[in-house]
Amino acid sequence: MDDAGPAVHRRIGWSTGTWLNPPVRSLPLGDGELLVTAAEGTDFWRTTAYGFVHDNGHALLAPLPPDTAAEVRFVADYTEQFDQAGLLVRVDAERWLKTGVEYCDGTPQLGAVRTDGASDWSTAPVPEWAGRPVTVRVSRRDDALTVRARADEEPWRLVRLAPLAPDVEALAGPYCCGPTRADLTVRFLGWTAGPADAALHP
Repeated sequence: MDDAGPAVHRRIGWSTGTWLNPPVRSLPLGDGELLVTAAEGTDFWRTTAYGFVHDNGHALLAPLPPDTAAEVRFVADYTEQFDQAGLLVRVDAERWLKTGVEYCDGTPQLGAVRTDGASDWSTAPVPEWAGRPVTVRVSRRDDALTVRARADEEPWRLVRLAPLAPDVEALAGPYCCGPTRADLTVRFLGWTAGPADAALHP
């Protein structure tokens, strides 16, 4: 791993996490991967611009204590509007952050949604990431979450810096949603945890 973060992460077994809104199907594979099929109409969003509250997305969660980081690796090979997968950090229904790749307006978008009562959304197109393994990492240190992502073994990109009080209990893990269709299946390649990033910038 490069100078954005720690050198060693340990694998988290899929059975370690607890499902928030269990999916239609979750199938562990012999090589340590997990196939997850999302239910139609699932999403995480609160109010802003769209006027609705959705809190029915699928997330497999475990504790994210201070001074730790979580990583999720998945294949971004979906092609329908608002298909999405990545990593969710959750305090409760009104305080959470999701980050990953969402298919929107004809192209994969790397982004993050932070919610504190109402949601906001930052996004940038990454058409070159289509069909490739993507890793997202959220590092928790002091009063902040640092979000990074990359495709394959490319350099890490800084995606978001967001506040999170150090005394708040939070959970984190892989998530996916299928807002507009019933047959989205995401192939998760791994889920790991380790120490928080040593620095905000290289």
